[in-house]
Amino acid sequence: MSVRSKLLKTLILGAPASGKGTISSRIVKKYNVEHISSGDKLRDHIQKQTELGKEAKKYINEGKLVPDEIMIKFMIAEMSKVSGKPWLLDGFPRTVEQAMALWKVQPVDVVLNLNVPFDVIIDRVKSRWVHLPSGRVYNIGFNTPKVEGKDDETGEALTQRPDDKPEAVKKRLEIYDSITRPVIQFYKEKGILKEFEGRTSDEIWPKVTKYLDTVFSK
Repeated sequence: MSVRSKLLKTLILGAPASGKGTISSRIVKKYNVEHISSGDKLRDHIQKQTELGKEAKKYINEGKLVPDEIMIKFMIAEMSKVSGKPWLLDGFPRTVEQAMALWKVQPVDVVLNLNVPFDVIIDRVKSRWVHLPSGRVYNIGFNTPKVEGKDDETGEALTQRPDDKPEAVKKRLEIYDSITRPVIQFYKEKGILKEFEGRTSDEIWPKVTKYLDTVFSK
């Protein structure tokens, strides 16, 4: 039986600004799987002002993580919407409690962990500027705006998010590391974790496809 016919359940892990979004979108396109992003789903609920959205927004506004029990219930409901299809889970589980709860309800087949050095991430984010009205993102030296400090399409000023400042990024990475290390260990012990090291998404992507090609062809 092929993995595709077994409805491959894949999970991707990676620190903030590690390129997880880029790699996820490429996986979704190349392997034709459903993308379940906890961040996207939460934002959708907040925008639509659902009961869950209102509850989640309270925690987010206070700078807190949405509690495990809420996230577990929410994400399992989201996964049930794509039952019968292969999917890629992104942004969940964030804690070992969430990982254990997920495993009881829906074990995953493959866990991809993007391992990008923290100094590379801090450097990358430091160079990130945003056009807030549209959400367009520029990276100096990689996706540089045509005119310094201005949005390509509107000519309006670009700004740097406060949480993109180096000291804020470093703090976020430290928190991610302490919370996620037990999750990585959990999946290592299950024997389904695969690590991918690199400094850029373009460097990591060929390693991911080489691995997933063999997984999908089994």
